[in-house]
Amino acid sequence: MAWVYLIVAGGLETLWATTMQLSEGFTKLGYSLLTLGVMAASVLLLAQAMKSLPMGTAYAVWTGIGALGAVIVGIVFFKEPASAGRIFFATLLLVGIVGLKATSH
Repeated sequence: MAWVYLIVAGGLETLWATTMQLSEGFTKLGYSLLTLGVMAASVLLLAQAMKSLPMGTAYAVWTGIGALGAVIVGIVFFKEPASAGRIFFATLLLVGIVGLKATSH
């Protein structure tokens, strides 16, 4: 169950990064409040996952999912560049996430 919490927490990290972008520097109240609520939910789920997963693994996977998700959302929805370099390094993030999962107990 800890891995489910962690994956959902990472997805929420992507969501709060997205809503933070939409808040335009916390100048839009609705998106600002949504950002804070989703941040809290993400951290609470991370804390649940860390009850049984090693801290280093849980934190690295959480941030990795959030970072990779943010790159994907940026490219797809915010028309950020999808250069070969960005795709290569995003792929390395994915390899790192899968590697940490595969080598955890």
